[in-house]
Amino acid sequence: MRKFNFKAITVQLGFILSIPCLLFLSTSFKTIKTGNKSGENDKFKVVIDAGHGGFDPGCQYGGVQEKNVTLAIALKLGKIIKKNCKDVKVIFTRDTDEFIKLKERTNIGNRNKANLFISIHCNAIPTKPEIAGTETYTLGLYKNQVNLSIAKKENEVVLLEDDYKKNYDGYDPNSPESNIIFSLYQNVYVAQSLRFASMVESQVKLQAGRDNRGVKQAGFIVLWGTVMPSVLIETGYLSNASERKFLNSSEGQTQMANGIYDAFKKYKDEIQSSN
Repeated sequence: MRKFNFKAITVQLGFILSIPCLLFLSTSFKTIKTGNKSGENDKFKVVIDAGHGGFDPGCQYGGVQEKNVTLAIALKLGKIIKKNCKDVKVIFTRDTDEFIKLKERTNIGNRNKANLFISIHCNAIPTKPEIAGTETYTLGLYKNQVNLSIAKKENEVVLLEDDYKKNYDGYDPNSPESNIIFSLYQNVYVAQSLRFASMVESQVKLQAGRDNRGVKQAGFIVLWGTVMPSVLIETGYLSNASERKFLNSSEGQTQMANGIYDAFKKYKDEIQSSN
């Protein structure tokens, strides 16, 4: 996979964000990102990524750790898909409480030539405990400072990796320029990613009764470099006491998994019917 020198590119950020450069990136990535479509007799492959894990708990409030909530929802989602979609191969980035590097999560999807990548997370804003609801992100340019802050928070996990400077080619999670560079990478899959993200937001609202905070774009490392449509789902706010209770319950986790499954089924059927 092509690597970016973030230090060098940051100096020329103005050029990178220009329209000619975006066109170049789109064309280049179409050349790089080939071979991910399954053959006619192959199963549809979905990667389910439970955020955080092991010594990385994610956000924590009221004794509830993000890593446990995301794993529970991911496992329930995988179980539902396996039960109802025999033509689908489910691939977990983790199915136990372990730490998986962000780069390896991406590599798992690419090695398996997956058709869809779903990363599951929880959100938090300590200063605004009243905020609740789901948000589904695709990789893209930042629309506002809040999106940037959320991406930076999730991306800071790379600092737990001893070799993060080598693995991510000089990426600095505290640099807005580095985050913007990441957001340019998956241009070729943006339409499909946005389509699935929209389905997630609508179906989770129907199944779980969650507030729909919309589809958004930001530069999450775990989505960068995936050679397939990819989304990151913020399933709710652990900083909100009511939502934290819901997400920490088996019933709430099942409802969230059912909502994501319904979106997955609609998306898969739509994609396969168009082929």
